[in-house]
Amino acid sequence: MLLRGLTWLILFQLLGTGLNALFLPFLPGPIIGMALLVVYLCVRGGVSDSLDLAASGLLKYLPLILVPPAVGVMAYGAEIAADAWAIAITLGLSFILSLPLCGWLMQRLIQRQQRGRS
Repeated sequence: MLLRGLTWLILFQLLGTGLNALFLPFLPGPIIGMALLVVYLCVRGGVSDSLDLAASGLLKYLPLILVPPAVGVMAYGAEIAADAWAIAITLGLSFILSLPLCGWLMQRLIQRQQRGRS
């Protein structure tokens, strides 16, 4: 059962990587695969037991994924500090743009959920 769930996860990552190489070079392949997996799960209507088992097994190792970026920040701290204003402005603009979008999207999803209950 675990192997079936891992196979689905790897299949969607490979599909995303293939689409990245062929059509969408500006988006990372795993992100495309994750979006395709979300669409598949929405169409399917839920998460299977095998996929749930595989995902929960991988969640134990999530902190290890954060180690390389932390090492990069420590190793390249001077370069990051040199571009601190550009980074701060970019983060501020992305926050200002994404916050209203998230609020609007949340309102739409709540309205959709209420229509489904009626």
